[in-house]
Amino acid sequence: MTDYRRYRVKGGTYFFTVNLAERKRKLLTEHIDVLRGAFREVKQTHPFNMGAMVILPDHLHAIWTLPEGDDDFSLRWRQIKSAFSRQIEAGERVSLCRAGKQERGIYPRARVATAVLGTCNPR
Repeated sequence: MTDYRRYRVKGGTYFFTVNLAERKRKLLTEHIDVLRGAFREVKQTHPFNMGAMVILPDHLHAIWTLPEGDDDFSLRWRQIKSAFSRQIEAGERVSLCRAGKQERGIYPRARVATAVLGTCNPR
């Protein structure tokens, strides 16, 4: 398995870009209410401050600040993606590898998180 090295800062601010696997699909804007619901659901159990967010048809950008002592943005994204995917009708292309693991093909597996350094975290 690939060993991703991520710069993690407990209570840090991060910039994310999350893409759809099929860039021609418009799932994020066509199902914006479902996406909002997924964010609300996860924020209730794993809070974070969303400083900014831009949602486009095939990808989104977000800036989050995590609570003091917490650097687990991966858990939050996994739960957001899962909550969103469960409510979207299947129809995307799925590789044989993913089909064998009963995975959806909405998102590529890799994700880029960039820690924002030198920021003043509003609390």
